[in-house]
Amino acid sequence: MTQTDDSYLIIGAGVFGASTALHLIRKYPNSKIRLVDREPFPPQNAASWDLNKVVRADYDDIFYTEKALEAKELWRWDPLFKPFYHESGIFWISDAELASKISDNYKKLNAKEDFRLVSLDEAKTAYDGMFEAADYSGVSQILINKSSGWAEAKEALKATIQASVDAGVEYTATDIVGVEFDKNGACIGARSKSEEMFRARKTILCTGAGTARLLADSSPYREDIQVDGRLVAAGICTGFVELNDKLAEEFSKAPVGVQDLLPGRGGSLPPTVRHELKYWRDVSVRNSIKHASGQVFSAPPDKPLYDQWEVPQTLKDEVRYVSESLFGKREDLKISNHRLCWESVTPSNDFIISAHPRCAGLHVATGGSFHGWKFLPILGKYVLQMLDGTIDPALAKRWAWDRENLEPDLKDSFVAAA
Repeated sequence: MTQTDDSYLIIGAGVFGASTALHLIRKYPNSKIRLVDREPFPPQNAASWDLNKVVRADYDDIFYTEKALEAKELWRWDPLFKPFYHESGIFWISDAELASKISDNYKKLNAKEDFRLVSLDEAKTAYDGMFEAADYSGVSQILINKSSGWAEAKEALKATIQASVDAGVEYTATDIVGVEFDKNGACIGARSKSEEMFRARKTILCTGAGTARLLADSSPYREDIQVDGRLVAAGICTGFVELNDKLAEEFSKAPVGVQDLLPGRGGSLPPTVRHELKYWRDVSVRNSIKHASGQVFSAPPDKPLYDQWEVPQTLKDEVRYVSESLFGKREDLKISNHRLCWESVTPSNDFIISAHPRCAGLHVATGGSFHGWKFLPILGKYVLQMLDGTIDPALAKRWAWDRENLEPDLKDSFVAAA
Protein backbone atom coordinates (compact mmCIF):
# COMPACT_ATOMS: atom_id res chain seq x y z
CA MET A 1 0.00 0.00 0.00
CA THR A 2 1.36 3.40 -0.95
CA GLN A 3 1.04 5.91 1.84
CA THR A 4 -1.28 8.77 0.88
CA ASP A 5 -3.22 11.43 2.75
CA ASP A 6 -6.30 9.20 2.76
CA SER A 7 -4.87 5.77 3.58
CA TYR A 8 -6.05 3.57 6.44
CA LEU A 9 -4.75 0.25 7.72
CA ILE A 10 -7.12 -1.70 9.98
CA ILE A 11 -5.48 -4.61 11.79
CA GLY A 12 -7.98 -7.20 12.99
CA ALA A 13 -11.22 -8.22 11.28
CA GLY A 14 -13.37 -8.87 14.32
CA VAL A 15 -16.34 -6.75 15.29
CA PHE A 16 -14.36 -3.49 15.68
CA GLY A 17 -12.33 -3.95 12.50
CA ALA A 18 -15.25 -5.04 10.34
CA SER A 19 -17.49 -2.19 11.47
CA THR A 20 -14.68 0.35 11.07
CA ALA A 21 -13.93 -0.80 7.53
CA LEU A 22 -17.57 -0.55 6.51
CA HIS A 23 -18.13 2.92 7.94
CA LEU A 24 -14.83 4.23 6.53
CA ILE A 25 -15.45 3.06 2.99
CA ARG A 26 -19.02 4.33 3.02
CA LYS A 27 -17.90 7.84 4.01
CA TYR A 28 -14.63 7.87 2.05
CA PRO A 29 -15.20 5.67 -1.01
CA ASN A 30 -12.05 6.95 -2.74
CA SER A 31 -9.73 6.25 0.19
CA LYS A 32 -7.15 3.48 0.35
CA ILE A 33 -8.48 1.21 3.08
CA ARG A 34 -6.95 -2.15 3.90
CA LEU A 35 -8.38 -4.63 6.41
CA VAL A 36 -5.87 -7.26 7.57
CA ASP A 37 -6.28 -10.43 9.57
CA ARG A 38 -4.33 -13.66 9.76
CA GLU A 39 -7.14 -15.66 8.11
CA PRO A 40 -9.64 -15.29 5.29
CA PHE A 41 -12.78 -13.72 6.67
CA PRO A 42 -14.42 -14.19 9.01
CA PRO A 43 -11.33 -14.95 11.14
CA GLN A 44 -12.01 -17.96 13.36
CA ASN A 45 -9.70 -16.82 16.16
CA ALA A 46 -11.69 -13.62 16.75
CA ALA A 47 -14.15 -13.42 19.63
CA SER A 48 -16.66 -12.30 16.99
CA TRP A 49 -16.48 -15.68 15.23
CA ASP A 50 -19.20 -17.66 16.93
CA LEU A 51 -22.51 -19.41 16.41
CA ASN A 52 -24.52 -16.57 17.88
CA LYS A 53 -24.34 -13.57 20.18
CA VAL A 54 -26.83 -11.76 22.39
CA VAL A 55 -28.37 -8.55 21.06
CA ARG A 56 -29.95 -6.55 23.88
CA ALA A 57 -30.15 -3.10 25.39
CA ASP A 58 -30.72 -4.43 28.91
CA TYR A 59 -27.98 -2.56 30.78
CA ASP A 60 -27.84 -1.05 34.25
CA ASP A 61 -25.64 1.67 32.71
CA ILE A 62 -27.90 4.05 30.79
CA PHE A 63 -25.00 5.04 28.53
CA TYR A 64 -24.80 1.55 27.00
CA THR A 65 -28.58 1.19 27.08
CA GLU A 66 -28.82 4.17 24.74
CA LYS A 67 -26.03 2.95 22.46
CA ALA A 68 -27.48 -0.57 22.30
CA LEU A 69 -30.90 0.80 21.40
CA GLU A 70 -29.22 2.62 18.52
CA ALA A 71 -27.60 -0.62 17.36
CA LYS A 72 -30.81 -2.61 17.73
CA GLU A 73 -32.64 -0.34 15.33
CA LEU A 74 -30.15 -1.33 12.65
CA TRP A 75 -30.39 -5.00 13.59
CA ARG A 76 -34.14 -4.72 13.10
CA TRP A 77 -34.34 -2.65 9.93
CA ASP A 78 -31.03 -2.37 8.07
CA PRO A 79 -30.99 -4.77 5.07
CA LEU A 80 -27.39 -5.74 5.87
CA PHE A 81 -28.04 -6.83 9.46
CA LYS A 82 -31.73 -7.72 9.54
CA PRO A 83 -31.36 -11.22 7.99
CA PHE A 84 -29.19 -12.35 10.90
CA TYR A 85 -31.24 -10.97 13.80
CA HIS A 86 -33.77 -13.02 15.77
CA GLU A 87 -35.92 -11.26 18.35
CA SER A 88 -36.51 -14.20 20.66
CA GLY A 89 -36.77 -12.23 23.90
CA ILE A 90 -34.59 -12.53 26.99
CA PHE A 91 -35.28 -14.06 30.42
CA TRP A 92 -33.22 -12.50 33.25
CA ILE A 93 -32.60 -14.35 36.52
CA SER A 94 -31.02 -11.48 38.41
CA ASP A 95 -31.26 -9.52 41.62
CA ALA A 96 -33.98 -6.92 42.03
CA GLU A 97 -31.53 -4.02 41.80
CA LEU A 98 -30.34 -4.92 38.30
CA ALA A 99 -33.87 -5.52 37.03
CA SER A 100 -34.99 -2.21 38.50
CA LYS A 101 -32.10 -0.28 36.93
CA ILE A 102 -32.75 -1.79 33.51
CA SER A 103 -36.43 -0.93 33.79
CA ASP A 104 -35.67 2.63 34.96
CA ASN A 105 -33.25 3.21 32.07
CA TYR A 106 -35.87 2.26 29.51
CA LYS A 107 -38.38 4.58 31.12
CA LYS A 108 -35.90 7.48 31.21
CA LEU A 109 -35.12 7.00 27.51
CA ASN A 110 -38.79 6.49 26.55
CA ALA A 111 -37.68 3.28 24.89
CA LYS A 112 -40.31 1.25 23.09
CA GLU A 113 -39.15 -2.02 24.62
CA ASP A 114 -41.65 -4.79 25.38
CA PHE A 115 -40.43 -5.63 28.89
CA ARG A 116 -42.01 -6.44 32.23
CA LEU A 117 -41.12 -7.62 35.72
CA VAL A 118 -42.92 -10.81 36.72
CA SER A 119 -43.26 -12.82 39.91
CA LEU A 120 -41.43 -16.12 40.38
CA ASP A 121 -44.68 -18.04 40.01
CA GLU A 122 -45.34 -16.39 36.66
CA ALA A 123 -41.71 -16.82 35.59
CA LYS A 124 -41.86 -20.57 36.21
CA THR A 125 -44.80 -20.92 33.83
CA ALA A 126 -43.42 -18.57 31.14
CA TYR A 127 -42.26 -20.06 27.85
CA ASP A 128 -44.26 -23.26 28.55
CA GLY A 129 -42.45 -23.78 31.84
CA MET A 130 -39.01 -23.89 30.23
CA PHE A 131 -37.34 -22.33 33.28
CA GLU A 132 -39.44 -24.04 35.95
CA ALA A 133 -36.43 -25.93 37.36
CA ALA A 134 -34.03 -22.93 37.28
CA ASP A 135 -32.11 -21.78 40.33
CA TYR A 136 -33.99 -18.76 41.70
CA SER A 137 -31.99 -18.43 44.93
CA GLY A 138 -32.00 -14.79 46.07
CA VAL A 139 -34.39 -13.70 43.31
CA SER A 140 -37.76 -12.04 43.92
CA GLN A 141 -38.71 -10.92 40.40
CA ILE A 142 -37.78 -11.85 36.85
CA LEU A 143 -37.25 -9.39 34.00
CA ILE A 144 -38.57 -10.56 30.65
CA ASN A 145 -37.84 -8.38 27.63
CA LYS A 146 -39.46 -9.61 24.45
CA SER A 147 -37.62 -6.92 22.44
CA SER A 148 -34.20 -8.49 22.96
CA GLY A 149 -32.74 -11.42 21.08
CA TRP A 150 -29.68 -12.74 19.31
CA ALA A 151 -27.87 -12.68 15.99
CA GLU A 152 -25.97 -15.20 13.87
CA ALA A 153 -22.47 -14.10 14.75
CA LYS A 154 -20.04 -15.30 12.12
CA GLU A 155 -22.58 -14.89 9.33
CA ALA A 156 -23.25 -11.26 10.29
CA LEU A 157 -19.53 -10.58 10.61
CA LYS A 158 -18.84 -12.13 7.21
CA ALA A 159 -21.62 -10.11 5.57
CA THR A 160 -20.26 -6.89 7.09
CA ILE A 161 -16.76 -7.55 5.78
CA GLN A 162 -18.10 -8.61 2.38
CA ALA A 163 -20.09 -5.37 2.14
CA SER A 164 -16.96 -3.35 2.84
CA VAL A 165 -14.95 -5.34 0.28
CA ASP A 166 -17.69 -4.88 -2.31
CA ALA A 167 -17.49 -1.14 -1.64
CA GLY A 168 -13.72 -1.01 -2.18
CA VAL A 169 -11.92 -2.15 0.99
CA GLU A 170 -8.92 -4.39 0.34
CA TYR A 171 -8.92 -7.47 2.55
CA THR A 172 -5.58 -9.17 3.11
CA ALA A 173 -5.13 -12.47 4.94
CA THR A 174 -1.69 -12.33 6.53
CA ASP A 175 -0.19 -12.49 10.00
CA ILE A 176 0.79 -9.02 11.25
CA VAL A 177 3.73 -9.30 13.64
CA GLY A 178 4.58 -5.67 14.35
CA VAL A 179 3.64 -2.03 14.03
CA GLU A 180 6.23 0.06 12.16
CA PHE A 181 7.53 3.47 13.22
CA ASP A 182 9.47 6.27 11.57
CA LYS A 183 12.60 7.86 13.07
CA ASN A 184 10.46 10.16 15.18
CA GLY A 185 8.48 7.29 16.68
CA ALA A 186 5.29 7.87 14.70
CA CYS A 187 3.37 4.89 13.34
CA ILE A 188 3.67 4.45 9.57
CA GLY A 189 1.94 1.08 9.20
CA ALA A 190 2.73 -2.54 10.00
CA ARG A 191 4.70 -5.53 8.77
CA SER A 192 3.64 -9.13 8.27
CA LYS A 193 5.32 -12.38 9.21
CA SER A 194 6.50 -12.67 5.60
CA GLU A 195 8.14 -9.21 5.93
CA GLU A 196 5.57 -7.49 3.74
CA MET A 197 5.16 -3.83 4.69
CA PHE A 198 1.77 -2.13 4.75
CA ARG A 199 2.06 1.65 4.96
CA ALA A 200 -0.76 3.97 5.93
CA ARG A 201 -1.35 7.44 7.26
CA LYS A 202 -3.61 6.04 9.98
CA THR A 203 -3.25 2.58 11.51
CA ILE A 204 -6.12 1.28 13.64
CA LEU A 205 -5.50 -1.61 16.02
CA CYS A 206 -8.67 -3.70 16.29
CA THR A 207 -6.62 -6.54 17.68
CA GLY A 208 -8.64 -7.53 20.72
CA ALA A 209 -6.96 -10.08 22.96
CA GLY A 210 -3.75 -9.84 20.92
CA THR A 211 -3.20 -6.10 21.48
CA ALA A 212 -0.71 -6.32 24.37
CA ARG A 213 1.46 -8.89 22.60
CA LEU A 214 1.44 -6.99 19.30
CA LEU A 215 2.58 -3.72 20.90
CA ALA A 216 5.19 -5.52 22.99
CA ASP A 217 6.53 -7.31 19.90
CA SER A 218 6.49 -4.08 17.88
CA SER A 219 8.75 -2.12 20.22
CA PRO A 220 9.61 -4.15 23.33
CA TYR A 221 11.42 -1.41 25.23
CA ARG A 222 9.27 1.53 24.30
CA GLU A 223 7.31 1.78 27.53
CA ASP A 224 5.19 4.72 26.42
CA ILE A 225 3.11 2.73 23.94
CA GLN A 226 2.44 -0.47 25.92
CA VAL A 227 -0.98 -1.63 27.13
CA ASP A 228 0.13 -1.60 30.79
CA GLY A 229 -3.13 -2.70 32.39
CA ARG A 230 -5.52 -0.84 30.10
CA LEU A 231 -6.94 -4.13 28.93
CA VAL A 232 -6.33 -7.82 29.53
CA ALA A 233 -6.80 -10.89 27.36
CA ALA A 234 -9.43 -13.06 29.00
CA GLY A 235 -11.17 -16.25 27.95
CA ILE A 236 -14.63 -17.56 28.73
CA CYS A 237 -15.88 -21.06 28.05
CA THR A 238 -18.89 -21.84 25.90
CA GLY A 239 -20.59 -25.18 25.37
CA PHE A 240 -22.88 -26.57 22.68
CA VAL A 241 -25.70 -29.11 22.74
CA GLU A 242 -26.75 -30.80 19.52
CA LEU A 243 -30.52 -31.08 19.89
CA ASN A 244 -32.52 -33.95 18.46
CA ASP A 245 -35.78 -33.18 16.67
CA LYS A 246 -37.85 -33.45 19.85
CA LEU A 247 -35.60 -31.09 21.81
CA ALA A 248 -35.33 -28.74 18.84
CA GLU A 249 -39.10 -28.40 18.87
CA GLU A 250 -39.12 -27.86 22.65
CA PHE A 251 -36.56 -25.05 22.40
CA SER A 252 -37.80 -23.59 19.11
CA LYS A 253 -39.40 -20.61 20.89
CA ALA A 254 -36.79 -20.26 23.63
CA PRO A 255 -35.58 -16.81 24.64
CA VAL A 256 -32.03 -15.94 25.59
CA GLY A 257 -31.68 -17.17 29.16
CA VAL A 258 -29.44 -15.26 31.60
CA GLN A 259 -28.49 -16.52 35.06
CA ASP A 260 -26.88 -13.38 36.47
CA LEU A 261 -26.19 -14.62 39.98
CA LEU A 262 -23.32 -16.68 41.31
CA PRO A 263 -22.56 -19.52 41.52
CA GLY A 264 -24.28 -20.30 38.21
CA ARG A 265 -23.63 -17.04 36.37
CA GLY A 266 -23.85 -17.49 32.63
CA GLY A 267 -26.52 -17.98 30.02
CA SER A 268 -27.96 -19.80 27.05
CA LEU A 269 -28.74 -18.84 23.48
CA PRO A 270 -31.61 -20.35 21.49
CA PRO A 271 -30.90 -23.06 18.92
CA THR A 272 -29.42 -22.20 15.54
CA VAL A 273 -30.94 -23.50 12.32
CA ARG A 274 -28.71 -26.55 12.80
CA HIS A 275 -30.30 -27.19 16.20
CA GLU A 276 -27.27 -26.17 18.28
CA LEU A 277 -28.06 -24.82 21.75
CA LYS A 278 -25.24 -22.71 23.20
CA TYR A 279 -24.23 -21.91 26.78
CA TRP A 280 -21.68 -19.44 28.08
CA ARG A 281 -20.06 -19.36 31.52
CA ASP A 282 -19.66 -15.85 32.88
CA VAL A 283 -16.28 -16.30 34.57
CA SER A 284 -13.05 -15.56 32.74
CA VAL A 285 -9.56 -17.01 32.77
CA ARG A 286 -6.15 -15.60 31.86
CA ASN A 287 -3.07 -16.95 30.13
CA SER A 288 -0.23 -14.97 31.73
CA ILE A 289 3.09 -14.87 29.88
CA LYS A 290 6.42 -13.18 30.47
CA HIS A 291 7.40 -11.28 27.36
CA ALA A 292 11.00 -10.87 26.19
CA SER A 293 10.75 -7.21 27.19
CA GLY A 294 10.16 -8.21 30.80
CA GLN A 295 6.45 -7.38 30.74
CA VAL A 296 4.01 -9.86 32.21
CA PHE A 297 0.56 -9.84 30.66
CA SER A 298 -2.22 -12.16 29.56
CA ALA A 299 -2.34 -13.26 25.93
CA PRO A 300 -4.12 -16.05 24.07
CA PRO A 301 -2.03 -19.19 23.54
CA ASP A 302 0.42 -18.74 20.68
CA LYS A 303 -1.04 -21.62 18.69
CA PRO A 304 -3.29 -22.00 15.63
CA LEU A 305 -6.76 -20.68 16.49
CA TYR A 306 -5.48 -20.14 20.06
CA ASP A 307 -6.30 -23.84 20.68
CA GLN A 308 -9.85 -22.70 21.38
CA TRP A 309 -11.24 -26.23 21.23
CA GLU A 310 -8.90 -27.66 23.90
CA VAL A 311 -10.82 -26.88 27.08
CA PRO A 312 -9.90 -28.08 30.60
CA GLN A 313 -12.42 -30.31 32.37
CA THR A 314 -12.86 -27.74 35.16
CA LEU A 315 -14.24 -25.22 32.65
CA LYS A 316 -16.47 -27.86 31.10
CA ASP A 317 -17.91 -28.54 34.55
CA GLU A 318 -18.56 -24.80 34.99
CA VAL A 319 -20.58 -24.70 31.75
CA ARG A 320 -22.58 -27.74 32.82
CA TYR A 321 -23.45 -25.89 36.02
CA VAL A 322 -24.85 -23.01 33.97
CA SER A 323 -27.12 -25.47 32.18
CA GLU A 324 -28.36 -26.85 35.48
CA SER A 325 -28.91 -23.34 36.88
CA LEU A 326 -31.21 -22.53 33.96
CA PHE A 327 -32.94 -25.81 33.11
CA GLY A 328 -32.25 -28.10 36.06
CA LYS A 329 -30.42 -31.41 35.83
CA ARG A 330 -31.41 -32.87 32.48
CA GLU A 331 -29.66 -35.88 31.01
CA ASP A 332 -31.03 -35.05 27.55
CA LEU A 333 -29.11 -31.75 27.39
CA LYS A 334 -25.66 -33.27 27.04
CA ILE A 335 -22.97 -30.77 26.05
CA SER A 336 -21.03 -32.27 23.15
CA ASN A 337 -18.48 -29.54 22.40
CA HIS A 338 -16.74 -26.65 24.11
CA ARG A 339 -14.84 -23.55 23.02
CA LEU A 340 -12.62 -21.09 24.87
CA CYS A 341 -13.40 -17.63 23.48
CA TRP A 342 -10.69 -14.96 23.93
CA GLU A 343 -11.57 -11.28 24.28
CA SER A 344 -9.96 -8.04 25.49
CA VAL A 345 -11.44 -6.74 28.72
CA THR A 346 -10.97 -3.29 30.25
CA PRO A 347 -11.19 -2.47 33.99
CA SER A 348 -14.56 -0.75 33.61
CA ASN A 349 -15.83 -2.87 30.67
CA ASP A 350 -15.79 0.33 28.58
CA PHE A 351 -14.38 0.13 25.06
CA ILE A 352 -11.16 1.80 23.96
CA ILE A 353 -11.77 3.97 20.90
CA SER A 354 -8.90 6.40 20.90
CA ALA A 355 -5.89 7.85 19.17
CA HIS A 356 -2.77 6.63 20.92
CA PRO A 357 -1.70 9.73 22.85
CA ARG A 358 2.01 8.97 22.57
CA CYS A 359 2.27 7.66 19.03
CA ALA A 360 1.16 9.78 16.10
CA GLY A 361 -0.66 7.82 13.40
CA LEU A 362 -1.62 4.96 15.74
CA HIS A 363 -5.21 4.45 16.86
CA VAL A 364 -6.89 1.79 18.96
CA ALA A 365 -10.43 0.39 18.73
CA THR A 366 -10.90 -2.62 20.97
CA GLY A 367 -11.87 -3.68 24.49
CA GLY A 368 -15.16 -5.40 23.68
CA SER A 369 -15.21 -6.79 27.23
CA PHE A 370 -17.54 -9.65 26.25
CA HIS A 371 -20.42 -7.30 25.46
CA GLY A 372 -19.22 -5.35 22.42
CA TRP A 373 -20.37 -7.65 19.63
CA LYS A 374 -23.98 -6.44 19.64
CA PHE A 375 -22.70 -2.98 18.61
CA LEU A 376 -21.41 -4.29 15.26
CA PRO A 377 -23.72 -1.99 13.22
CA ILE A 378 -22.53 1.21 14.95
CA LEU A 379 -19.01 0.74 16.35
CA GLY A 380 -17.40 1.95 13.13
CA LYS A 381 -19.45 5.13 13.28
CA TYR A 382 -17.71 6.13 16.50
CA VAL A 383 -14.29 4.92 15.37
CA LEU A 384 -14.69 7.10 12.29
CA GLN A 385 -15.63 10.09 14.46
CA MET A 386 -12.52 9.46 16.55
CA LEU A 387 -10.34 9.31 13.42
CA ASP A 388 -11.90 12.51 12.06
CA GLY A 389 -11.63 14.33 15.38
CA THR A 390 -15.38 14.91 15.59
CA ILE A 391 -16.27 12.52 18.39
CA ASP A 392 -18.23 13.94 21.31
CA PRO A 393 -15.80 14.93 24.10
CA ALA A 394 -17.75 12.88 26.64
CA LEU A 395 -17.38 9.76 24.47
CA ALA A 396 -13.72 10.51 23.85
CA LYS A 397 -13.14 10.72 27.59
CA ARG A 398 -15.03 7.52 28.35
CA TRP A 399 -13.29 5.51 25.62
CA ALA A 400 -9.84 7.11 25.92
CA TRP A 401 -6.55 5.19 25.99
CA ASP A 402 -5.68 7.07 29.19
CA ARG A 403 -8.62 7.49 31.53
CA GLU A 404 -9.50 7.88 35.17
CA ASN A 405 -10.93 4.39 35.66
CA LEU A 406 -7.66 2.67 34.75
CA GLU A 407 -6.66 0.20 37.45
CA PRO A 408 -3.18 -1.34 37.68
CA ASP A 409 -4.44 -4.86 38.41
CA LEU A 410 -7.60 -6.37 36.99
CA LYS A 411 -9.59 -8.92 38.95
CA ASP A 412 -9.34 -12.56 37.89
CA SER A 413 -13.08 -12.70 37.19
CA PHE A 414 -15.12 -10.23 35.18
CA VAL A 415 -18.81 -9.64 34.75
CA ALA A 416 -18.88 -10.78 31.16
CA ALA A 417 -22.35 -9.55 30.24
CA ALA A 418 -22.82 -11.21 26.85
